[in-house]
Amino acid sequence: MAIAYLCVLIAAFMPYIFVGYAKFSVKDYDNSSPREFLEKLQGRAKRANFAQLNSFEAFPAFAAGVIIAHLAGVPQFQITVLAILFIIFRVIYGFCYILDNSNLRSTVWFGGFFCVLYLLFSAIMHSLHNNIPFIILSS
Repeated sequence: MAIAYLCVLIAAFMPYIFVGYAKFSVKDYDNSSPREFLEKLQGRAKRANFAQLNSFEAFPAFAAGVIIAHLAGVPQFQITVLAILFIIFRVIYGFCYILDNSNLRSTVWFGGFFCVLYLLFSAIMHSLHNNIPFIILSS
């Protein structure tokens, strides 16, 4: 499980790598108003900022998928493989975004999205197969 959790940590910090590129790949970075600065970027720096924003959007579902799959008892090897694939897809996604390769970017986005869906679907199926209730109600 340590590798899957490491992947969650990597995914949590990935947006900061992209925004770091966006901020420091251009001259005159202004930290007094970073959001305004980021809105004015052009070219690769602007696309790196967009990759950052999308990485923040993708993170919660991925982290939840890893945790829920673990709690549902999905085999560890399956969780680990899907978590590693997610990270690979997201790194490629970021490079494609920065380099403005929209077709490949969309393809690898779907790859990462599939990993998250597969984690969540596996958790559901494993829970149903082992009669693990989704919600435990107490009176």
